[in-house]
Amino acid sequence: MENVDCIFCKIIKGDLPSDKVHEDDTIIAFRDINPVAPTHILIVPKKHITDNNDFYPEDEEIAGRMFSVVRELAKKEGITESGYRLIMNTGKDGGQEVPHMHLHLIGGQKMQHKIG
Repeated sequence: MENVDCIFCKIIKGDLPSDKVHEDDTIIAFRDINPVAPTHILIVPKKHITDNNDFYPEDEEIAGRMFSVVRELAKKEGITESGYRLIMNTGKDGGQEVPHMHLHLIGGQKMQHKIG
């Protein structure tokens, strides 16, 4: 279920390069090309889901796997204890630049802005 115009679908297919740090049957994770912190990894479902509004009950297993991968990567990156931020943007006004659902795992330095 790929979108031929989607950058992330092209990365998943292997048509575009990435600095891949994880891949399994459900998820691919790679370093952001414009990192905002020492650790900035994108956790992306292989199934093309445009955004959180396109996420349905049958996709719940994907969400669980995404968060398991976050935990694994945070440990590998050495940021589990110091902390990290997870961001998921939805839609243009929500700051989503690539229309393929993904989580940003950001850490390795103190965050300048606190939300909540």
